[in-house]
Amino acid sequence: MAHRPMKFSTFHLFHQFAGQSAREVYDYHLELVELLEELGFDGVWMAEHHFHEFGTVPNTLTMLANLAARTETLRLGCGIVVLPLRNPIHVAEEAAMVDLLSGGRLELGIGRGYQNIEFENFGLDLAESRDRFDECLDMLLGLWTTDDFEYRGRFHETTHPLTLMPKPVQPHPPLHVAAISPETVRTYAARGIPILADPAAPFEQIARAADTWYTTAATHGVDAENAELVASRVVYVAESNEQARAQQARFEAAFDRTRVFLAGNAPIDPQTGAAVAGYEYHLDRLKDLAADEDFGWNQLEVIGDPDRVISQIRSIQDMGYRNLLCDFGSTRQMPIEERKQLLKFFAAEVMPAFR
Repeated sequence: MAHRPMKFSTFHLFHQFAGQSAREVYDYHLELVELLEELGFDGVWMAEHHFHEFGTVPNTLTMLANLAARTETLRLGCGIVVLPLRNPIHVAEEAAMVDLLSGGRLELGIGRGYQNIEFENFGLDLAESRDRFDECLDMLLGLWTTDDFEYRGRFHETTHPLTLMPKPVQPHPPLHVAAISPETVRTYAARGIPILADPAAPFEQIARAADTWYTTAATHGVDAENAELVASRVVYVAESNEQARAQQARFEAAFDRTRVFLAGNAPIDPQTGAAVAGYEYHLDRLKDLAADEDFGWNQLEVIGDPDRVISQIRSIQDMGYRNLLCDFGSTRQMPIEERKQLLKFFAAEVMPAFR
């Protein structure tokens, strides 16, 4: 598997730090995106979040329509669209429009979400997220590929046969489903849908997920030759390991992870205090985030000097991943010129090893 080139994309959470306006957050990241093509990155992806500063993009497809006009070659990725929160007909239409505007450059990362605050404020039950997600997925694929499409489900149905207008440029935007639990990976591997591996999952877990995906795909007769599994990782490269380790410690000291992952945002039933049904695996994983810096250094982040980072990426490539979704510190406040230098250093010292 490792003979195929590795793609490099950047991930943008659009986190709003204290003292920033939402417009300042947007301007910061849009300026970074306009540098990516020059540096040779393959794509740019962004997250969807609602109701808090953890992410200020409630509709990734709206933002990607803006980026379609600012870029020429970058693949434009949703990382992710939370399908249970959306009307699937709207998603199908918006995705087709962005694909058309960008000349066929859309990558659609999709998932069922996990944050109680988001589901509650939309009047939805988080425990229904899996079933809602699967219905939305079926409708997306049907609307993109079938005229006079009809559907009857538990949550969604078409009143009349629907023909989507406009249609995407690509047969349909490539799908990537956010998945790390064995059950979820097997479910969508059987359908030939590549996974997008969680940045909070240690290396050994994303390795198992990739192995499960390829094994299941082969069992179900899926042609995996051109499958593009995506691994999302926090990435930091410095001139020396000592410098990178010091920067990691500085960033961790300035950021409270529990504020993002556990303070009302985790999939916990407020009545019982236990995991919402279907999220037991997810909640168990979040416990690792309280681990010390050695955990991040050895098991979670792509971090170090160029040689160490290249070695880590080769390991991810050998697992079967084809696109490294690089989070260059979404939750780490950094002056924009410093962030640009980090991108330039990575592009100059790491990416050529995979071209």
